[in-house]
Amino acid sequence: MIEQKNKWVRRLLIGLTVAFLGLFLVVPLVFVLVQAFSRGLGVYWEAVSDTFAVQALVLTLVTVFTAVAVNTIFGLFAAWSLTRYRFFGRKILNTFIDLPLSVSPVIAGLIFLLTFGRFSPIYPLLTAAGIRVVYAIPGIILATIFVTFPYVSREIIPVLEARGTEEEEAAALMGAGGFTIFRRVTFPHIKWAFLYGIVLCAARALGEFGAVSVLSGRLRGRTLTLPLYIESLYQEYSYAPAFAVSSILVVLAILVLIIKTVLEYKGNKRGDL
Repeated sequence: MIEQKNKWVRRLLIGLTVAFLGLFLVVPLVFVLVQAFSRGLGVYWEAVSDTFAVQALVLTLVTVFTAVAVNTIFGLFAAWSLTRYRFFGRKILNTFIDLPLSVSPVIAGLIFLLTFGRFSPIYPLLTAAGIRVVYAIPGIILATIFVTFPYVSREIIPVLEARGTEEEEAAALMGAGGFTIFRRVTFPHIKWAFLYGIVLCAARALGEFGAVSVLSGRLRGRTLTLPLYIESLYQEYSYAPAFAVSSILVVLAILVLIIKTVLEYKGNKRGDL
């Protein structure tokens, strides 16, 4: 009797999960693709090959690549520092890493606006040096780095903590240098978590809107990323082009999801995630 009840409970939970995912995830994605091609391939191609769309895509990819590169380096340094050293303020630093996850992206954008904008004390220095952050590409990149920097470190830290330091200490006693220890002892254990964190960071950077919206100035062809360009088209009632460009983000999201699933499977298979 209990087994029969458990079977029905299992089916109910699985059914509710599938229904929820289908209603809130799959159906909207399918709707975007249907609307993207609703006026034919000609209109679709015209929208995605438009000069402004291409510029928005290039800016988005540059921003994602830069944010991922910076946060990958930061993530490794932060994970290594927090798990291999004991120092004053360690817990505070560990808490601050999660700050972007608790602060609204719009608030983050306003913080950068106040820090680097016209009314900032350092604005004259930046102007004298010919550096423009607000309403320019550097501001977009800084905002994206801020909202994505916990992802790599947060994937690596638990793995390093679980592994401990015994193998690294043994390698050091045998005369191995720091880089050799990291390359041959540490990195093989964190490899899948490291790659998984990079994928999550890239996925978050692709869809960033709030912080970038505040700092970009929304200059078409100059500071519009794909999410901002899609919103711009939608507000102009260009619905078909908006959905067409949205399909690019959908395809990129599906690719990221496939990569994430493969990495997660391989990591779990080897016990590294």
